[in-house]
Amino acid sequence: MPDFNTNHYPYASRRTAIFANRGMVATSQPLAAQAGLSVLQAGGNAIDAAIATAAALTVVEPSANGIGGDAFALVWHGGKLHGLNASGPAPRSMTLESITSLGHKTVPKYGPLPVTVPGTPAAWAALAQRFGRLPLRTSMARAVELARDGFPVSPTVAYAWQQATRLFRQEFRAAHFKHWFDTFAPERAPQPGEIWRSAGHADTLQSIAETGAASFYSGALAEKIADFVQSAGGHLQIEDLANYRVDWCQPISTNYRGYDVWEIPPNGHGLVALLALNILKGFDFSERDTLLTHHRQIEAIKLAFADGLAHIADPAHMRMSVSDLLSDAYANERRALIGTRAARPVAGEPARGGTVYLSTADSEGNMVSLIQSNYMGFGSGMVVPGTGIALHNRGNNFSLDATHPNCLAPGKRPYHTIIPGFLTRDGAAVGPFGVMGGFMQPQGHVQVVMNTVDFALNPQAALDAPRWEWESGLRVNIEHATPDHLFRGLAGLDHDVVWSANRLAFGRGQIIWRNADGVLCGGTEPRTDGAIAAW
Repeated sequence: MPDFNTNHYPYASRRTAIFANRGMVATSQPLAAQAGLSVLQAGGNAIDAAIATAAALTVVEPSANGIGGDAFALVWHGGKLHGLNASGPAPRSMTLESITSLGHKTVPKYGPLPVTVPGTPAAWAALAQRFGRLPLRTSMARAVELARDGFPVSPTVAYAWQQATRLFRQEFRAAHFKHWFDTFAPERAPQPGEIWRSAGHADTLQSIAETGAASFYSGALAEKIADFVQSAGGHLQIEDLANYRVDWCQPISTNYRGYDVWEIPPNGHGLVALLALNILKGFDFSERDTLLTHHRQIEAIKLAFADGLAHIADPAHMRMSVSDLLSDAYANERRALIGTRAARPVAGEPARGGTVYLSTADSEGNMVSLIQSNYMGFGSGMVVPGTGIALHNRGNNFSLDATHPNCLAPGKRPYHTIIPGFLTRDGAAVGPFGVMGGFMQPQGHVQVVMNTVDFALNPQAALDAPRWEWESGLRVNIEHATPDHLFRGLAGLDHDVVWSANRLAFGRGQIIWRNADGVLCGGTEPRTDGAIAAW
């Protein structure tokens, strides 16, 4: 198991790793973490705590997720890892021709056209039914209360909210965007510490809790969602909602120096992290802050993304198998392409996303790695009137190239950026981890795993350490705290390196590890309002 007693990274924040043995919740907002802990203390398990935290996050961090988004989870229960893919497909009337006939070269970012079926409420219901101990009305009660009574907005959320409001006032002119402003910024975005509440959001959460999400997919809420999207010119119909089912899937993994690193299979791009780790395990890394370490990490992620962007799609439409991509022979072939200078693999242009991530653990051994998102912050800009339901825009990730495996088609799930991670060793759970943030996510996973396994950093130190993000071509963004010799050295190897002081651009992560004695050790993101609630 990872060593809990290692020192913090020398450039670390003042946070320290948190220890507990009865339960733990780690996420990006303190009130959401406390909502999860209160459910543990009321007799719920880690799955109930994850639902409570996730529902609360839609209220306290609407700048990154919402009821109308998608979710993925890795659940350790009964000595086994279970995968949940709750991403939604394109509506049945959404076709390549329906988008291109309007003159679009890509699926738009905002408005009704990129709206696919939301999977988040179905994820909560499915988790509760299969593994939970408490009814949804109990686990979601705190989220309802936060929405109805209000809460003080935390600093990082307020910043993201204000940034989005400025952008949307410039971008959103159509009448169907009015409801976003009515809900989230009737006059302006909230300031840090200002109370924000949403009765519509509370009513929707209450309805989901009381009906096991049935009202969202086939009841009154479903009718409101479908009517609103269609009135704005979108494709989503009530039949699309009624026919939606989550996918319990088999997680995929690679072994990295004795640890099995687990991800959700495509349509998610956790495969990119595994491809990069497969390449990197053929090198020896003795120190973290060396030029060779950073160069090889960056080159490996570039090769992994080149493959991921070419092949990842709804699994029914992929032309290359996951097992072939993760074979040692293929990893050896790709590793041989890494030379002494920066290379330019063929890849797309990664975009940024808006996502929340959480980890939970209880004293019985259950652990959850869960991630949910509306994408690009608030999503499509479409808010169903009077409900607080901000609809996501995942359809934007479809290709409109008819020859690409990720090409838009009715009922097909798009390439997806949100990925939960999990670590095991010798068949035993080590724990959940994740780093949210669009195309930064697999890059964050690789860096966190290497910080843990190669460089023996404890969970907090693994998150504190400065990060890099490959953007496209030779362009690499380097976090401002990165030692100067690495910046200059990478530039000397032809990397187009750029200092960045925007800490949010480098993802926001959470980690909980469990040792052989059952002691939990957690770390939370210093780049946001991260918090660990421990028991």
